[in-house]
Amino acid sequence: MSQILYQLDDSSVDFPPIEGALTEPNGLLALGGDLSTQRLLSAYTHGIFPWFSEGDPLMWWSPDPRAIIDIGQLRINRTLAKAIRKAPYTITLNQDFTQVIQLCADAPFRTDETWILDEMQSAYINLHEQGHAHSIEVWLTRDDNEQELVGGLYGIAINGFFSGESMFYKQSNASKFALIALGELLKSNDIDFIDCQLLNPFLEDMGAKEVSRYDFIQRQQSAITKIVPLDFWQARTLTI
Repeated sequence: MSQILYQLDDSSVDFPPIEGALTEPNGLLALGGDLSTQRLLSAYTHGIFPWFSEGDPLMWWSPDPRAIIDIGQLRINRTLAKAIRKAPYTITLNQDFTQVIQLCADAPFRTDETWILDEMQSAYINLHEQGHAHSIEVWLTRDDNEQELVGGLYGIAINGFFSGESMFYKQSNASKFALIALGELLKSNDIDFIDCQLLNPFLEDMGAKEVSRYDFIQRQQSAITKIVPLDFWQARTLTI
């Protein structure tokens, strides 16, 4: 299939075939459209996600290769295993999505400009309120017994498919605790992988790998058909 950068039609939430995505930059498929719930769900259903910076047009991507974590291959080294045994944190599900996405946008370790712009935050908060976006929170109990949010992640879920968007940490290993908790949660319903979109050193250290877009879509489409219980994403405390 020839490579064409598509301009999305504002009157439709449909996307072009992902096989037409550009190879350079890797996976850029289309420009334009909006961040409506309908368009975002259409995108994630087809293995597409938005990613753009301040001043850029709205850009949609489906990279090849694609980064995933097989949940059975989540890597817990000796230091992390020791930290888990000490249980320094309380981990929750969907207790404070808004604060998680705001802290992901403002994470101090970011060396580039955030792509989690105000309009992205509003769109994903709306998705969360409609039951499509979810967060894992990692809390530290301070000396005054107040709970401080020190790590977390968020992403989009469509049935058994979970696409991770971003994470943050303010305390050692906190984002790793969030990722492990997500893995345990998904594994409880026989969901076997997490979409990580693009590989980075942190994810690779946790066991992420790259697979071809074709292999990713095969697994993604199978995961989307897997129905989860109605209370699967209910706000609660998680254990690892």
